Amino acid sequence: MHFLDRGLSHGAMSVVVPVSAVTGVGLSVVCGVLLGDRTTAVAWLGIALSVPALWMVCDGGTDGGGGVPDGLLASAGVALQYIALAQADASSGLWPVAAGRVAAVLVLLPSAARHHRRLRLPPVRAVQAVLVGAGAALALILYLLAAQRQLLAVAVVLASLYPALPVILGLALLHERLSPKQVVGLLGAGIATVLLSLG
Repeated sequence: MHFLDRGLSHGAMSVVVPVSAVTGVGLSVVCGVLLGDRTTAVAWLGIALSVPALWMVCDGGTDGGGGVPDGLLASAGVALQYIALAQADASSGLWPVAAGRVAAVLVLLPSAARHHRRLRLPPVRAVQAVLVGAGAALALILYLLAAQRQLLAVAVVLASLYPALPVILGLALLHERLSPKQVVGLLGAGIATVLLSLG
């Protein structure tokens, strides 16, 4: 998340998001196969379709590559988190997510201590930050449940289709216009989701 946030703060969202999503999918799928996933041909087709679809939904990213290193580092962390959560036994309940959240807080504490003055937020912003954190925890819980019921590769690819959601929300709520590439990407993402669900 640190590298994803750093890349986004530099204004390279069009590069960081697709690079982190697509590379995270690739790493996770390869690891899932190495760990014993037996993916069907239909699911493989969905995985293959999801990679270019993700890139097109994010409109391909053209900032000259400035966000690529942050996107790659973010994707490695995302893949590691996905793979680690998928290894958790169903009997462990939600403890894997709780342990991950505690570990994240411990990693961020030294940086927070150094910049404690900048962390003082108005009450409204503090509530918004808590809600965002709760939303992220809920997303990890839902992924954990999905990974326990599906192959790792399928659960990861479905979870990684998240870049399509902001585009759809922007279209529906903000009346944004889509580029032809994004339209093709959304259609591809929809087809990939159906194939992965069937596979």
